[in-house]
Amino acid sequence: MEETSLVDSLAAASASASDPNQGWQKVTYPKRHRKQPNADPSTSVHQSAKNAAGNVFAGVEQKANERHRAIQSMKAAAAQPPSVPRGAGSDDDDEDDDDATRGQENGGDAAVKKPKQKKPKKPKVTVAEAAAAIDVNHLESYIAEISGSYEDRRDIQLMRFADYFGRAFASVSASQFPWVKIFKESPVAKTIDMPLNHIPEPVYKIATDWVAQKSPEALGDFVIWSMDIILADLASHVAAAKGSKKAASQPTSTRSQVAMFAVLAMTLRRKPETLIAILPKIRDNPKYQGQERLPFVIWVIGQASLGDLVVGTYLWARYLFPTVCGKLSGNPQSRDLVLQLIERILSSPKAKSILSNGAVRKGERLVPPSSFDLLMRATFPPPPSRVKATERYGTVYPILKEVALTGTPGSKTTKQASHQLLPCCVKAMQENNPELSKEASDVFFWCLSQNTECYKQWGEHHMGNLEASVVVLRKLVSEWKELSPKLSPDALRETVASIKTMTEEALAETTDPAKHAILKEADKLCKVILGKLSRGFSCLKGGVVVFLLASVVAGFVLPSNVDLYDWEKLRAMFTSFQSY
Repeated sequence: MEETSLVDSLAAASASASDPNQGWQKVTYPKRHRKQPNADPSTSVHQSAKNAAGNVFAGVEQKANERHRAIQSMKAAAAQPPSVPRGAGSDDDDEDDDDATRGQENGGDAAVKKPKQKKPKKPKVTVAEAAAAIDVNHLESYIAEISGSYEDRRDIQLMRFADYFGRAFASVSASQFPWVKIFKESPVAKTIDMPLNHIPEPVYKIATDWVAQKSPEALGDFVIWSMDIILADLASHVAAAKGSKKAASQPTSTRSQVAMFAVLAMTLRRKPETLIAILPKIRDNPKYQGQERLPFVIWVIGQASLGDLVVGTYLWARYLFPTVCGKLSGNPQSRDLVLQLIERILSSPKAKSILSNGAVRKGERLVPPSSFDLLMRATFPPPPSRVKATERYGTVYPILKEVALTGTPGSKTTKQASHQLLPCCVKAMQENNPELSKEASDVFFWCLSQNTECYKQWGEHHMGNLEASVVVLRKLVSEWKELSPKLSPDALRETVASIKTMTEEALAETTDPAKHAILKEADKLCKVILGKLSRGFSCLKGGVVVFLLASVVAGFVLPSNVDLYDWEKLRAMFTSFQSY
């Protein structure tokens, strides 16, 4: 037992002498290392050395191994061929390759970014190109097909008609047809021609001939439907321009705007009276009013005027002009657009004769008395109120005046017009505006010449409008030879006598010096006129006697084959007595 212990002691001493740790041992816990992973075979040699060395240099060896692996990785990366081939003979290519090599050295095998591929741009198609591509035969067969398929649904036929042109102009982008911008920047004479100035004549003829077969009710609904689609597109443009949040939320129509303008223009040019039929629906609807919508409304009326000048003038005088220019202090831009349209209408060949012949349409005057009164005031404003548009009104006024006053004397429409115009003239003559007063007095005498009931109106307005009545009396005295043949002598004598009586009664009662002066002038003028009428009547009676005697003598003395011209001269001599 003691021998065994001695041997163990000697062995321990021998081990401690050979141990570089000088007998010091590291305390370990076997349980903690029981699940250690297997050693890497490539590092078994180093691990055995570490175990022998007592793990003193374990940290140093670990760093050495990491450097070794990094060197091996770099060698492997350097051994791979470059991803981008080198170009020959180009300094720029050499620099690019050097940069690529440095990128590989610094970033390893980083992937080279590929350049972004640009999407191919769609070819731009103009309105003219799309219109020229429309096949006339295909359009004709399509129209025949929808006419048969929807025989009892005219509204659907017209919508399918619009769809056809929608497909024809689908390739035209908004940038090729910026209609909102065009309407703002182009004159009316140019805008009303678009887009039909690009439509081939055969296509236009086939389309409009088919439209002409539809009922007025269906066409009216179709026009309103088309206008609403275009105005919805306008609303989206306006909202976007103002930066409104509603612009993005508002759904816009997918239909081609070129197509909607085209089918609407073709409908209105072929059947312009459709716009008159729907006028009550759009006259007071806010949807069709406002400065932003005015250029489009003018374009719509312009299409009807290209189809029929009479219809265009009717719509201008009865709707557009009084609505926009009802006040002299209206918007100058709006007034300019309204004037541009009537200038375009009156510039058409034979416009004056066409409008004069159609001055009365279905019992209604193209230019009603209320619009003519407004036009007269716009043409002859007070000097301080003159604007740039005044001269332009003066250019269109003569033709529109002729249209407003044209008619058969004694006819129903003429009597109505004169009856409504006379009070307007009286009011205009009351104002301190010499030019307006002169023009209103001319129209006043036209009223007297067309309707004998206007004499009674004159008498009724006399005492309440002394200044106007005196203007009429002065004009009658100064222009007696020109005016008296156009007036009824009996009605004039009766009216002037009544005015004289009322004037004398007022003179006896008034104490106002200013009123007394004007009443005195009126009384004096009435006496002059009654004197002329009395002399004229006496001369007329004498003239009748002379004429009868001359006729009897001529029957016996003159030969039977006397020239008709001599009898006309004799009748003219008799008529001339009326002017005295």
